[in-house]
Amino acid sequence: MTFDPDAAASEGAGIYGLPFSPDDAHVIVIPVPYEATTSYGGGTSKGPEAVFEASKQVDLFDRDTGRPYEAGIAMLDVPKNIVRLNEKAQRIAAAVIEKGGVVDNATRKAAAEVNAISEEVNDWVYEQTRALLVAGKMPVVLGGDHSVPFGAILAYAETHPNLGILHLDAHADLRDAYEGFTWSHASIFHNVITKVGGVDRLVQVGVRDLSNAESAMIDGSEGRIVTFFDSDLAARKEEGATWAEIADEIAGALPTDVYLSWDIDGLDPTLCPSTGTPVPGGLSWNEAIGLLRALRRNGKRIVGLDLCEVSPGETEWDANVGARLLYKMIGFALLTNQRA
Repeated sequence: MTFDPDAAASEGAGIYGLPFSPDDAHVIVIPVPYEATTSYGGGTSKGPEAVFEASKQVDLFDRDTGRPYEAGIAMLDVPKNIVRLNEKAQRIAAAVIEKGGVVDNATRKAAAEVNAISEEVNDWVYEQTRALLVAGKMPVVLGGDHSVPFGAILAYAETHPNLGILHLDAHADLRDAYEGFTWSHASIFHNVITKVGGVDRLVQVGVRDLSNAESAMIDGSEGRIVTFFDSDLAARKEEGATWAEIADEIAGALPTDVYLSWDIDGLDPTLCPSTGTPVPGGLSWNEAIGLLRALRRNGKRIVGLDLCEVSPGETEWDANVGARLLYKMIGFALLTNQRA
């Protein structure tokens, strides 16, 4: 089959309009349409499908990374079992969220049921990711809310000891639990830090919302968690620091092998207005891509990644940005692994 990378995506084409199947692609996108614990804006369970459709408008040649499509990029079908688990968990979680958390026996039981379903999702993501890593592929998780990559991070940490995580987010996501949900989107990195021993360091960028307990966890981590708060980054730029200097410092805080866990709300909300919990501030598009350039410039190897919290909204804008950001992330991952 002849493939023209400059042509419009054909009917029935895969992600980014590519002709690859999961068997012959190197990069495999795992869609995880799950958002059971979302308590503010919703819609991220529709993110994978929306990003898939928007991806067909992305030009395949990239000035930063060349031709990442040549390595082969494919997306698995949206998993019906996860769709069903999401619907079930959302129904059960609604009563807990409505009451603001666990306040009685009924909400305690409901939260426990949701936690059990979330563990099923974690196990499924882990199994998918682990199998693809064993097969020599690069699995990429596409959420869904930011709870979904736990299983993938566990699998990557087993495969790459002393892993560093570069976490772009408006939120620290270090809550022990939120509204009674152990596997909340607000708890992903509390769970990673306390349950995944193979993670050497968590470096957070763009954080501008956090609780007292999260601040204490950062301070008490003895350097395992390094947080570049958004207000501090803004102040440094006001004082004359260039973004390249700041990005080099961020990259320098990471070990050689890096996993990207990016919540799209780490960006300026003008780029993701429909995301569940937008917060003023955040990185511009060019700052986010500059951060990827800094990883390469500083000799880091992007071994894996996820992108979460893309919510379609009323237009295709959020999905458009998500699809383009995902392509850049994949491109830099391939480039730093010398596959582009």
